[in-house]
Amino acid sequence: MKNGFKTAVLLAGLAGIVMFAGSLFGRGGLTIAFVLSLVMVGGSYFFSDKLAIRSAKAVEVSEHQMPEYYRIVRELAELDGLPMPALYVSPEHQPNAFATGRNPKHAAVCLTEGILQTLSWAEIRGVLAHELAHVKNRDILTSSIAAALATTISYVANMFLWSGLFGGNRRDRNDGNPIIMLAFAFLAPMAAGLIQMAVSRSREFEADRDAAQMLNDGEPLARALEKLHGYSLRVPSEVPPPQASHYIVNPLANRKVSFSKLFTTHPPAEERIRRLRSGEWSSRGF
Repeated sequence: MKNGFKTAVLLAGLAGIVMFAGSLFGRGGLTIAFVLSLVMVGGSYFFSDKLAIRSAKAVEVSEHQMPEYYRIVRELAELDGLPMPALYVSPEHQPNAFATGRNPKHAAVCLTEGILQTLSWAEIRGVLAHELAHVKNRDILTSSIAAALATTISYVANMFLWSGLFGGNRRDRNDGNPIIMLAFAFLAPMAAGLIQMAVSRSREFEADRDAAQMLNDGEPLARALEKLHGYSLRVPSEVPPPQASHYIVNPLANRKVSFSKLFTTHPPAEERIRRLRSGEWSSRGF
């Protein structure tokens, strides 16, 4: 409930920034911002899974090719009352995994070649339980909506930037002050990005908890996260930044970024592992 409420508040914050941006252009701008948000969210709803699979260069595998993969996912899906998702493998060398799809009936799970070569099947089972928790909680849709709203804010901010630099129709503005337009153009995308990343971090904690509860054991996922985090710091990844939040650990962790705790799509691995091993997942306070 705590993480769900936090996610709702953060999404509302993103939507509020979009509406505020439109209001600076007047009533017409507010309408345009609203319509643009609907278009972006709608496109994200229907096409986010295809984009994620394509960006990972993943291919669907059959049960004949990977029987253990199918066995574990089928067992976990039945345990959680979920339909069987499509299963993919990405040629990515970095050990990682992600789930995608707008709802449980249109879900897909993907493992990288790296994870298949480095983790035991017991550890991969913990990873797959985490990904199915994302599917059950419709986190892929939530993160896609957050990404779409953040993209909308960036688009509107660019409009402000060009309008502030090169002028425009002042009658469409709230007060015709180019300084406000420029300030919004620079600050709004940063705020939107921070909110989007906070949404992602909140959902990761929730999926960790649900996975541990599904297995009645937090250790398999904790061991997996230890290894995956270590590899993410050493093995580079070609995952596009907009897709990074879909993965179980941040595939771009080896890229040095200032204020990295703010500008990250995942909670600290050490904190996730601590919570899993402490048994906090068995209580509501996780």
